[in-house]
Amino acid sequence: MGFIERKLLGPEHRQWAAGKAEGDTLEVAIGTGLNITHYTADTRLSGIDLSPEMLDLARARGRELNRQIDLRVGDAHELPYPDRSFDAVVCTYSLCNIPDHGLALSEMKRVLRSGGKLILVDHVRSSFAPLFWFQRFIEFFTLRLQGETQTRRPLEQVVNAGFEITERDRMHAGVVERLVAVNQGAPVSDPTATRDHS
Repeated sequence: MGFIERKLLGPEHRQWAAGKAEGDTLEVAIGTGLNITHYTADTRLSGIDLSPEMLDLARARGRELNRQIDLRVGDAHELPYPDRSFDAVVCTYSLCNIPDHGLALSEMKRVLRSGGKLILVDHVRSSFAPLFWFQRFIEFFTLRLQGETQTRRPLEQVVNAGFEITERDRMHAGVVERLVAVNQGAPVSDPTATRDHS
C-alpha cells in the first residue's frame, strides 16, 4: 500500500488531512502513525487502532517527534470515547478496511462535538470505467485476502450519517477522494434527537 500511495495516489493527501485538524483530534486507524508528523504542534492528538503492534510503532514515532499522543487499542465500530469528545476526527486510507464503514462513520459522528469536522482521505471506485472494472477485478482478491475494498464511496455514507460536506476533491482518475464534513446535528446515539440529513 505504501508503494501504491507514493506512486499512484500521491503522498500529499496525508498532509492535507492532518492540516485540516485542530483542537482535540482523534485519528481512527492511526496505524504506525504516518500522519503524526503533519499535525500542528497545538493539536491535541488521540489515536486508535486494532493492532497493538502498530500502536507501538506509532508511539515510538510520537516520541521521536516529541509529541504527546493518547494511543489506545480500539475498534472503529465502537470507539472507546464518550459522546462529543473531539473537535476533529481524521481517517486516511482506512475506511476501505473497516467491515461496516457506515457504523464506523456513525461512531465518528457520535464522538464529534457539534460543529466538529470529519476529515477523510481514501481510495474509492474510479469514475473512469476501464479503471473501475480493473478495481473490481482486484477487489475479488483483496476482499478475500485482506478484507480490503476497492470500490466503496464513503461520501455516500457520510451524507447518510447526517454530515454537511464543506470540502470535497476527487482526483487521479477519480480513485482518490478527500473531504471535510461538519457535524451539524446531535450525536446519532441520542434517540430523541432530530438529525439533519441534508
